[in-house]
Amino acid sequence: MVVGAVSSRTELAIIGAGPGGYVAALRAADAGLDVTLIEKADVGGTCLTVGCIPSKALIEVANLRHNALAAQDRGLRATVTVDGQLVAQHLAAVSGQLRRGVAALLSDAGVEVLYGTASFARYDRLSIAHDDNVSHLEFDNAIIATGSRPIMLEAFPLGERIVSSTGALALTSVPASMAIIGGGYIGVELGTAWAKLGSQVTIVDAADSILSQVAPVLRQPVERRLAALGIQVRVGVTAEQPTAHGLALDTGEHIEADVIVVAVGRRPNSDKASLDTLEIELDSHGHIVVDAQMRAASGIYAIGDLVAGPALAHKASAEAETAVDAIVGGRGSISPAAIPEVIFSDPEIMSVGEPLPSADLSTKDHGTLVSHRFPHVASARARTIGETSGSTYVVTDEHGTVVGVHSVGPHASELAGEATLAIELAATVEDIARTIHAHPTMSESLAEASWLAHGHPLHVRR
Repeated sequence: MVVGAVSSRTELAIIGAGPGGYVAALRAADAGLDVTLIEKADVGGTCLTVGCIPSKALIEVANLRHNALAAQDRGLRATVTVDGQLVAQHLAAVSGQLRRGVAALLSDAGVEVLYGTASFARYDRLSIAHDDNVSHLEFDNAIIATGSRPIMLEAFPLGERIVSSTGALALTSVPASMAIIGGGYIGVELGTAWAKLGSQVTIVDAADSILSQVAPVLRQPVERRLAALGIQVRVGVTAEQPTAHGLALDTGEHIEADVIVVAVGRRPNSDKASLDTLEIELDSHGHIVVDAQMRAASGIYAIGDLVAGPALAHKASAEAETAVDAIVGGRGSISPAAIPEVIFSDPEIMSVGEPLPSADLSTKDHGTLVSHRFPHVASARARTIGETSGSTYVVTDEHGTVVGVHSVGPHASELAGEATLAIELAATVEDIARTIHAHPTMSESLAEASWLAHGHPLHVRR
């Protein structure tokens, strides 16, 4: 191994080039800082390479096949075959195009990108190992954005038949049967996609339900759709071990599966990069403890999956902007109440702000908060799509200010922007109701729920 004797220097070192790291690099370069970005694999990180982007591309391909086959009552007759090799190439192409775009932006901004594995030699110095070489980089400030990795199960070691969520996105043929261990959003998204492509899917979860952290009224339309797709859901049971043709449950039952996907969650990479050389604190889940400006120690910042909160790309990007603002002397902070969460299930789920009260009533008072529900069965756009399940909910305080928005239905993810903006601006239900929404769109469901909250329901009976 060749070790560099002389250190180079940068004003800001960033470890990890995912949606947190590369956004931090671009913003810091915009602010005039000398920036060095270190990445051990591909620019774009987990999200662009093996996470958000390829999974959503797979979901869109699966929806194309499913919708074509399910449209007979609307006058379409279709026969669809799946070329798994071409599907895999498509996912790789989508990810590659976005990664190249990010790399071009970094180059244009003057960000130096170093490839290798970084670790802290001391509080102001990094060692960067690449192949047989080790170089050193000293810095004034550092942002740690090393993300997270899938949690694996000792009884289910990865191999030809047992894959992680990453492996499930790299399959080049549709398995006749698939078992997914884990009924969280990753398991549900992957299970739905592969079922729509023709696999017989079983989801296994030790919790009492899938999507156990999601409000029942948002979860139930998804449960019904899983059943309609022929997906078997086994909850309250534990996968014990793989077998020659599937897996065994702790109940003594056996599930047939050509492929087993382990999707039981992710863990922060806080045990990497020799972080123990720094004076930082970890919480009980292994997250780095930071202040409101993402500061973990003097001159050291942490963002993204490394810190508490939902493991979301857009959260990491927002935290990146907060950290850079702090480095250049700003006082901005991030508001956890305004981080939208989206599950690309069928139908989609979107939540932001205060959680939904448990009762599924059109209008229900829970202390100082009130929820207002607009059912999509009354939505013109939902009718044209052919999917009227689910509802949109607006949660308000005693002043009529919007403090939460939740939706389960077609294209619910597209409501996240307006919903988050409403909470950020402390908009009232009258503000949303009197904002002209294009017709017919799913965004009208926000206005309809707001009219209901305002006391003047429009397309729902009084």
